[in-house]
Amino acid sequence: METLINGLHHVTTLAGDTQRNVDYYTDILGLRLVKKTVNFDAPDVYHLYYGNETGSPGTILTFFPYGNLPRGRKGVGQLTYTAFSVAVNSLRFWMDRLHERNISYAGPYKRFDESYLRFDDFDGMGIELVFTNDDSRTGWSNGHIPVEFAVRGFHTVTLNQQNPDRTIQLLTENLQHTLVGEEEGRFRFKAGIGGSGNYVDVLHSPNDVRALQGAGSVHHVAFSTNSDETQLLIQQQLTESGYQVTPVQDRNYFNSIYFREPGGILFEVATNPPGFTVDEPISDLGKSLKLPAQYESRRAKIETELPEIMLK
Repeated sequence: METLINGLHHVTTLAGDTQRNVDYYTDILGLRLVKKTVNFDAPDVYHLYYGNETGSPGTILTFFPYGNLPRGRKGVGQLTYTAFSVAVNSLRFWMDRLHERNISYAGPYKRFDESYLRFDDFDGMGIELVFTNDDSRTGWSNGHIPVEFAVRGFHTVTLNQQNPDRTIQLLTENLQHTLVGEEEGRFRFKAGIGGSGNYVDVLHSPNDVRALQGAGSVHHVAFSTNSDETQLLIQQQLTESGYQVTPVQDRNYFNSIYFREPGGILFEVATNPPGFTVDEPISDLGKSLKLPAQYESRRAKIETELPEIMLK
């Protein structure tokens, strides 16, 4: 069977203050700002992409920072925790670093034989660091975090569901995921070769409140596919299964299709090419504002209205 879904591509979240978001993810967590652009549907708002050196699929966390945005609420029908992979021997480093930066965390806990820490960013987005040696990817060193301790990319995303059966059916029948573990109402699925960046956890949470969207809430999760051709095959299969799938959307750095999974979470399938070096070299990623062609004529006005970003 042809591989259509490789694993995770990116996670996109709503945020409040722009500079605080940049400081948190580039300084505290040590990710690289790989693209500074705008929300293609609302160009008065940034779209910021963080990841490894090149912004490889499976490492990309993105944000729409809206400024004075009320905080959301975690609950069912939402991606509640985005977990990143770090080396097993970095546990003490990260506990010390979070403590030094006054970031409250819980743990370490154990799940599927791996240790993890859990905490929220300034807006309430749920983050986990999973300490594992199954990840050969190289993290981005920001000068403050040794490369051997750096975040290497995603490990898992957790989908909280009141009635998970139809979500599980979608993952296994339409998105090429395989069940690899179950623990205390948490069902772990892998795509592709499995391992960090290719896991989705579906958590059965029958007593949780319904999620409310706001700052700190995940807007959507995107799955990786190799090409425009594989994306169209997925689109066709989803449509034939009764899902309302959008036409292909050109996002400059990948092409996208979107649909709601049965529990209400917005899913995307994004192509791996062309990637973030399509409009600037690796050495300059994230340094200047990049606009899609339809907004270039409005650059001066957009740049005036967007808040200035400072990188430490």
